[in-house]
Amino acid sequence: MDSRTFTVREMTIEDYDGLRALWMTIRGFGIRSLDDSREGVARFLQRNPGISAAALAEDGSVVGGILCGHDGRRGCLYHVCVREDYRRLGIGKAMVVRCMKALREEGINKVSLIAFTKNDVGNAFWRGMGWTKRQDLNYYDFTLNEENITAFNK
Repeated sequence: MDSRTFTVREMTIEDYDGLRALWMTIRGFGIRSLDDSREGVARFLQRNPGISAAALAEDGSVVGGILCGHDGRRGCLYHVCVREDYRRLGIGKAMVVRCMKALREEGINKVSLIAFTKNDVGNAFWRGMGWTKRQDLNYYDFTLNEENITAFNK
């Protein structure tokens, strides 16, 4: 029996240092210079209060996180991650369930997310959770601020 325990709760800006440290351990994880800064995450959490999730180990360290928000019509999950040595314990599922419940309470009826095509672990997780890969649309980006650079962990 696995003795590792965790708690899933609302993410706060006080979780930022642990969350960023977690992001830095995940190979291939893309971190934006502005959006994923302390100020950017604080702005996101303030815009979407009570919806994002953090998972904490028994010692209080951040072992998982989801930035979750909505625009009043559709919810979106960003930066879903679980520390490698805490995977397969139900942390990802528990965080997703918490976020979905919070979105439903906000009156949101549909949720989307983006998973990089090379993210085999993430794509397998979403398929296992019953999410549907869309084949009927194209996803486009337009950069408003060229200083918001994405760097991928190696």
